[in-house]
Amino acid sequence: MKSLAELQAIKEKMKSKVVLREGTNDTRVVVGMATCGIAAGARPVLNALVEEVNALGLIDHVTVSQTGCIGICEYEPVVEVFEAGKEKVTYVKMDAEKAKRVAKEHLKEGKVVTEFVIKA
Repeated sequence: MKSLAELQAIKEKMKSKVVLREGTNDTRVVVGMATCGIAAGARPVLNALVEEVNALGLIDHVTVSQTGCIGICEYEPVVEVFEAGKEKVTYVKMDAEKAKRVAKEHLKEGKVVTEFVIKA
């Protein structure tokens, strides 16, 4: 059994990751994690977004969470970015490296990475 101090240290270490997934910040990033998304590689995308948001110091402004099927399975993995007062941005055919770029350029610098956005 862990001591109370050890448990408290574990809690503090994991606190930032929990806040990323459950927060209510101005920017919300949602990763499609239905079977279609997972099969296409959404899990590494979700992990990369969580890690990058934390590394870039965006934890107080950005919430990363998962959802079921977004409905455009042929474009999986899909990431949607919801920002207060702006149109939703839908990134498609994502991978971990693209997710890191979106975190840096879109979430931190405010520039949509248009080459990864679905074309209507």
